[in-house]
Amino acid sequence: MTDRIASVTRDTAETQITVTVNLDGTGKAQFDTGVPFLEHMLDQIARHGVMDLDIVAKGDLHIDDHHTVEDIGITLGQAIAKAVGDKSGIRRYGHAYVPLDEALSRVVIDFSGRPLLTQNASFPDGTIGRFATTLIHEFFQGFCNHALATLHIDNLRGANSHHIAETMFKAFGRAVRMAVEVDPRMTGVPSTKGVL
Repeated sequence: MTDRIASVTRDTAETQITVTVNLDGTGKAQFDTGVPFLEHMLDQIARHGVMDLDIVAKGDLHIDDHHTVEDIGITLGQAIAKAVGDKSGIRRYGHAYVPLDEALSRVVIDFSGRPLLTQNASFPDGTIGRFATTLIHEFFQGFCNHALATLHIDNLRGANSHHIAETMFKAFGRAVRMAVEVDPRMTGVPSTKGVL
């Protein structure tokens, strides 16, 4: 099997971002984004997705975190799509339930070639530290649009906003791990169409 490693740089008037991903890594993570809570969540993706992630971002944080968070989602989606390649031999679908104390979330992903996000989560607080909880949707929307993935995220219960967010990101990492795993019984692309 060839190395499933990809690096993508996104350079706009609002952000400059480089994401490097190794889908067959060990969960190592290195971040320099200026958004501490997002880095904590990205660390969950790397650890529970057992992928290596290196993300460097410089954004217009003097305005707010919006562009940086959204564009990291976009660039991560592009990098994972590039690392997966034509999707030959992968499982394609992944799912995970993850609890954290009172919170429980379910994530289901399909590397379908059709971008769609359905996110059902209510956060008791508008911010976690200084991080706006609305940006979680922006991150995952950016990811879906550029990984060309169908993603369903459901927070089933929870009272603590930090716990809710963390279960979502942990479950996301585990679902992605399952979906991009090489299936030894699968030959070619996992679709009756022959292409994804």
